[in-house]
Amino acid sequence: MDYQNRAGSKFGGGGVASQSATNADRRERLRKLALETIDLDKDPYFFKNHVGSFECRLCLTVHQNDGSYLAHTQGRKHQTNLARRAAREQKEGRDREGLLPGLGQNVQVRRNVVKIGRPGYKITKIRDPLTRQHGLLFQLQYPEITPGVVPRVRFMSAYEQKVEDPPDKAFQYLLVAAEPYETCGFKLQAREVDRKEGRFWTWFDEDSKEFWVQVLFKTEREERYSGVPGLAPSGPRR
Repeated sequence: MDYQNRAGSKFGGGGVASQSATNADRRERLRKLALETIDLDKDPYFFKNHVGSFECRLCLTVHQNDGSYLAHTQGRKHQTNLARRAAREQKEGRDREGLLPGLGQNVQVRRNVVKIGRPGYKITKIRDPLTRQHGLLFQLQYPEITPGVVPRVRFMSAYEQKVEDPPDKAFQYLLVAAEPYETCGFKLQAREVDRKEGRFWTWFDEDSKEFWVQVLFKTEREERYSGVPGLAPSGPRR
């Protein structure tokens, strides 16, 4: 870096570096230091998103280039979070070792899986030709799904979620999860789902890596009189 021609400096002297120049020089030194010690291909917290930026999964920060990410890994925030993560994992390891023999054999250990993004999906409105029930057909593509993993489905009420505030009781959410993809949430009407055979079903095509979910809602008559003795729902229309 050339300090000779700065304003206010003597001939042959370096002059006083500005704050921005000092920060730039510090980031460059940190980047060179990180290149000697860090392999980005083996960094579990390094992630390149769909717009070309780089993310730190540990600190939840976004960086425009790999140099900025490398400088971040040498900073105080990243090092502090690494120390906290190591301390927590060490504590959890001691807790697992302190369990009584046979106590934790059936306990499922949660794995730290790096998410690779959301799957592609297609939603089609459907209607049963006999019962006239309205419903939805979901098709989700998981080309990079973990071998042996089958997508899982669950329904969530508006009061369980933490994204929309305040919650709207007129809606519910259908969640589909499959590693290593992010969990997808679909916002549906808060109507009762018909869970009879052939109404609500899921199917995973292992050849095409496509997951199918069909949801049919009960008719207004079924929702109104399903719990009333003697008032059976009307049969299918012909």
